[in-house]
Amino acid sequence: MDYSKASKQMLITVVSLLLLLAVPAQAELPEYFDFGENYYTVYGGPELTATLVGDSEFSRGDTVTLSINLMNKGTITGFKSEGDDDPLSELNQKLQQTEMSYESQRTTAIGIVATMVSLDPTVKVKSGPQEAGSLPTGQQTEDPIEFTIEIAKNAPAGAYPLMVNFLYGYQENVQIDGDNETDLGVTNLEIGLWYDVLSQNITIPIFVKEEANFEVTDVQGELRAGEESLLTVTYKNTGEMPVKDATVRISASEPFSTTDDQAFIGSLAPGETAVAIFKVNVDDDATSKMYAINSEIKYEDVDGHDQISDTLKIVTGTLPAIPTSEKLDKFRPIAYLLVLVILVVIGVWGYKKYQNTVTKK
Repeated sequence: MDYSKASKQMLITVVSLLLLLAVPAQAELPEYFDFGENYYTVYGGPELTATLVGDSEFSRGDTVTLSINLMNKGTITGFKSEGDDDPLSELNQKLQQTEMSYESQRTTAIGIVATMVSLDPTVKVKSGPQEAGSLPTGQQTEDPIEFTIEIAKNAPAGAYPLMVNFLYGYQENVQIDGDNETDLGVTNLEIGLWYDVLSQNITIPIFVKEEANFEVTDVQGELRAGEESLLTVTYKNTGEMPVKDATVRISASEPFSTTDDQAFIGSLAPGETAVAIFKVNVDDDATSKMYAINSEIKYEDVDGHDQISDTLKIVTGTLPAIPTSEKLDKFRPIAYLLVLVILVVIGVWGYKKYQNTVTKK
């Protein structure tokens, strides 16, 4: 076999196919294509099906890779003879048989390119178009095509449709010609293959699980540099499932510190709130601005399994340290009262001592 000639012919075929794929579907056959006989018009073509491999249910906030198997269930639905009723010569019979053998390839999907689009903004497709090669009818892809999706942390539970568009070529028509029928076959056999493009949409649903979800709804507390203060945080179960034995844990970092980093909030049904209180120390040199303290909730779900929530931000600010003079001013009335009490005690004691002295005389 002349491999260089075969490679050259393959290159010509590929280039021709790429050019033809740029032509809209159902385009008329060009004039230059009509160089031989068209004995049959054949109906039918490729038909792809797509199946999600593995689990279709995920948690909100997940980033997952979906694997999709493709299968071609294309069929020849019918054909019509384009010849007249006159008896055919041996050459025409042979050409007719050869054309029909090529027409059967009409159901092959050629150069499949798949693109996934989310129909809901809370699910984002992170992957671009994927190539799946060619697929004869009755066969499925050896390796699934893969798309990565990202589910928003606030996505409600339920079904989310993902539309996959498939673009592929297929053999639209065959024409054939030859000079003479011999024992070795048809001499100067010429076969013309016309390709067209099909687009096919398939919707694949995924599901977001019903589960608990939390958010911080209120933060109260006057955190001041150089002092220990109480931080009060309200949490709400915004999910669809209840929880029990829930405990909040905060992760304090500069300028905060605490020896009281956990608070038990118990059971929360969907829509319910609970309050957690923490003692928080603020560094002496803390800058007065807004800070975020990380927190998470450990809880038991309806199946009795321990779960940990996503990180929940507690946004709070700090106040500047109170000057020493102001601190003294706060204690000045107490100091005056204390001095007064001491003076009174001394006076009473002195009076009693004087009375005792007078009595003895």
